[in-house]
Amino acid sequence: MLKKIQLHWQILIALIFSILFGLIFPDKVIYVGWMGDVFLRALKMIIVPLIFSSIVSAVTGIGNAENLGRMGLKTFSYYLMTSLLAIITGLILVNFIQPGIGADLGFQRQLDGLSNTDSFGQTLMKIIPVNIIDSMAKGDMLAIIFFAMLFGFFTTRVDKKYSEPIATFFDAVFEIMMKITMFVIRFTPLGIFGIVAVIVAEQSLSVFVSMGKYMITVLLALTIHSVITLPLISRVIAGVNPLKHLKNMSVPLMTAFSTSSSSATLPLTLEAVEKKSGVSNKTSGFVLPMGATINMDGTALYECVAVLFIAQAYGMEMSAMQQIIIVITALLSSIGAAGIPMAGLVIITVILSAVGLPLEGVGLILAVDRILDMFRTTVNVWSDSCGAVLIAKSEGETLNV
Repeated sequence: MLKKIQLHWQILIALIFSILFGLIFPDKVIYVGWMGDVFLRALKMIIVPLIFSSIVSAVTGIGNAENLGRMGLKTFSYYLMTSLLAIITGLILVNFIQPGIGADLGFQRQLDGLSNTDSFGQTLMKIIPVNIIDSMAKGDMLAIIFFAMLFGFFTTRVDKKYSEPIATFFDAVFEIMMKITMFVIRFTPLGIFGIVAVIVAEQSLSVFVSMGKYMITVLLALTIHSVITLPLISRVIAGVNPLKHLKNMSVPLMTAFSTSSSSATLPLTLEAVEKKSGVSNKTSGFVLPMGATINMDGTALYECVAVLFIAQAYGMEMSAMQQIIIVITALLSSIGAAGIPMAGLVIITVILSAVGLPLEGVGLILAVDRILDMFRTTVNVWSDSCGAVLIAKSEGETLNV
């Protein structure tokens, strides 16, 4: 019976039942939480070999340095533009709604386990791996992507008797990894049920009352960016049908919402963009792994709103120059942000330091961060997929959207 129901409907049903289960049986989620853990471990298992083989395969397919440079420039320009638009959207709304005015400082949660993240310069330095095997073991995506691009590019620079077997090998590895991905995807509804049930059971409903205005501001900004800005860019610049592409992306988007991890969702995003929207592996294999690492529209927007909310709650008025610093810092800090749950909280501490706000302010938003993380991760993945189809169109590819 389940085989006859399309996967995105299975996931939606699992989401609904997981919410009900978490609300009605909060003390029983321990019996289903393991399904979410197993599912996330399975996704994380395939991320590194999938990304490495995908990028090497894509770069060898792109060919010469001119083509690689052109696609790299398009990709980075798109990511920079959409992240900046997202931050500006958040900036306008948080100044207009002012959710922090009159916020209950007594609702603050204890801040544990968050330390300051690397500076932008340190992040750039860490792109070059000292030990690529160690970077793979740690899941250091920027270093893995950098090395994979170098490996793929120089594969095309050696004699054909060496380059062809290597290219064929990584094409084969990528195809095998996609088969494994398809196998893991079958268990998505069960994994999502386990993940969401635990989240719902852990959250107190009083949180939504106390932080309602702040949550509405974030969600409204994310909605404007994902429903208006990104589809408009896709339609005007690339001429694609955003609704059709959205339908194609239903499985990875619902998975991103449930897992709050763009990295864990990457295998599903690759599968949907290639198999359903028709983007070539040459483009998706290059654009999407980079997007899961450096394109964080939702996270960047959220950071901007969160920092200004904290400033408003403490009664500290931010000048125009301080708000510009927030915008720039949010943009730079979102590059290289880990594609894992709650990574945005760590980045916020950098922005708070940059504008002289107390780091303890993060405790104000801690209670609702996990819920909002689900929404901003979904926007991150949606932006990555829009970028893939836009760049594929600009490269003259024929798509299904």
